[in-house]
Amino acid sequence: MFIGVTILGFLFLVAHFVPVLLFVVKLLFFALVVLLIVDIVLLYRTKKGIKGQRLVGEKLSNGDINPVNIVLKNEYNFGVGVRVIDEVPFQFQQRDVDYNGDIKAFEEASIAYDLRPTKRGVYGFGQVNVYAQSPIGLVSKRYRLGKAVEIPVYPSFLQMRKYELLAISNNLTEYGIKKIRKIGHTMEFEQIKQYVRGDDYRTINWKATARNNQLMVNQFQDEKSQPVYSVIDKSRVMKMPFNGMTLLDYAINASLVISNIAIKKDDKAGLVTFSNKLDTIVKADKVGSQIRKIQESLYHQTTDFLESDYEKLYILFRTKLRQRSLVLLYTNFETISGLNRQLPFLRKMAKQHVVVVIFFENTELVQFAEKKAEKVMDVYDKVIAEKFAYEKRLIVKELKKYGIQSVLTAPENLTVNTINKYLEVKARGLI
Repeated sequence: MFIGVTILGFLFLVAHFVPVLLFVVKLLFFALVVLLIVDIVLLYRTKKGIKGQRLVGEKLSNGDINPVNIVLKNEYNFGVGVRVIDEVPFQFQQRDVDYNGDIKAFEEASIAYDLRPTKRGVYGFGQVNVYAQSPIGLVSKRYRLGKAVEIPVYPSFLQMRKYELLAISNNLTEYGIKKIRKIGHTMEFEQIKQYVRGDDYRTINWKATARNNQLMVNQFQDEKSQPVYSVIDKSRVMKMPFNGMTLLDYAINASLVISNIAIKKDDKAGLVTFSNKLDTIVKADKVGSQIRKIQESLYHQTTDFLESDYEKLYILFRTKLRQRSLVLLYTNFETISGLNRQLPFLRKMAKQHVVVVIFFENTELVQFAEKKAEKVMDVYDKVIAEKFAYEKRLIVKELKKYGIQSVLTAPENLTVNTINKYLEVKARGLI
């Protein structure tokens, strides 16, 4: 339309100096007016020429790729060109959800794109704007499809489902999850079965072998119904960002996954969150509604800028959660002095429970320390970066000295490394 008007304006200007062209220009002008009227009639005689909707889940998974689909149907008896602009939540700061295409008469078309939220909370979607054009292409008719909706972003239930399937099928060795050799037989007896190659000959049941006249072995399974607590530090140390998410969100996602796996393995899963005071306490259980309860509790967690009170945490496990448990403590010690302030309480907890301190490696500092120094200032920066990386390794040694296990991990590997540690503790019969 604008191109046509511009060309006609230029021709009228030329016709002012060359009058013989005026008649032709007027014909072109009336032709444009006729086409404009026809285009308007074609588009507006059908009230609902374009129908469609946005297909998105009832909730989004934090930190994961969530698919979104827009399905459109052309109700016109001719093909149309469409421009689709979706009103995505402002949290994504995306202005490129803008697609162009063609839809044949009475046919459907689908547009797919992905969203990756990095914060929990409620996200508001607006309507889907569709601008339709006939083959003439002078006019666009706008359709606003669907309704504005608010969709919550929950801790990563997509990761939970992925690892749940692996746990059910006993294929947790996939995705880099290691298989731990079982030490001794501090496990529950399960059944007597026929010997097959690869079975431990030390488990041969000689009485059953004599009765059946073939080798029979005792089969054991990991002890069940053991409490597994995910304890999340919500203080300022967990506010540090990594790849768009805070360390707290990585800990929350890992806690949901490990709680679900623990229940699938017939253990009890529980949750404790704290900072300067105790916040959420979900007592360990394996009832059907436990994961839902943990998920809802994790959804509402936020960091603050206060320092954690480990004494209150110790008192909680000393008085109310007294059964020997696996305590997976998600925190972030940056220096050995920061650890030493809390070490007395961790040592007391470790006397009664199996405590695993899970803290984070600063991957940016590690990469910086590995870079080649080109200037004198680079040498100083490199030394400082190496000092911080060394302090992290020193924290691991200090914890090990007092019988406290630890996991030093990059945030993106947190879930896998936490599952590894859980399987290791189970295999060694420590709880």
